[in-house]
Amino acid sequence: MTMCFTHKQSQWTLLFFFAALTSIFAQENLTGYWQPSMAINYKVTETYTHNFSLQNRNYTFDDEALGLSIRHLDFVHFSNLQVRDDQSMAFGILYRIRETFDGGANEVRLIQQYNFQVKPNVIRFGHRLRTEQRITKAITTHRFRYRFSLDFPLQGEQLDVGEPYIVGNFENLLSVAKETSPQYDTRLTLNLGWKLSDTTKFQIGTEYRIEDYAQNLQHVLFLLSTFNISL
Repeated sequence: MTMCFTHKQSQWTLLFFFAALTSIFAQENLTGYWQPSMAINYKVTETYTHNFSLQNRNYTFDDEALGLSIRHLDFVHFSNLQVRDDQSMAFGILYRIRETFDGGANEVRLIQQYNFQVKPNVIRFGHRLRTEQRITKAITTHRFRYRFSLDFPLQGEQLDVGEPYIVGNFENLLSVAKETSPQYDTRLTLNLGWKLSDTTKFQIGTEYRIEDYAQNLQHVLFLLSTFNISL
């Protein structure tokens, strides 16, 4: 099976994407962020890798006002074990510094996840199950997450250096904590990336979150930029 996207098709995709963004900005209870990040992947063996990343989240639109201020800074580490060609397990830890910037609580997050991927043709499909324990001084919140993803090159059947690609995600989350009501969230993400070299990739995109939609509905929009290095 051959899949090749033309320039015209890419234009229609972008038009649809920006139309969706326009409808999102019309929502009430909207908060906007810019979230740049950088990640380094280090292969220890053929089946075991480390991932280190740094990201910060910045307010860009809050309470109907535009501006730019830091919300928090994250330091993240993952250990990934490939258990089969199409399956992997990972354990991670995140440390979030927030109190310094906007007075919120600092956080330690423990992460456990399982990944399954399949590539029947040019499109790769992925399923991720993740559990998390978000630990602050005041409370520990347990989160249960499922993410469906797909990615594919925009030229030809495989991704070569200098070529663009698309990554899309759909994720549902359940958050539970003692003496609080469960929180349900949904996230939709779309990224456009480029393979800059055999070891580097760059992505830009957006993520739309519908948070706590069973009780106190909030709309959150992210502008994302990511630089990945593989060693």
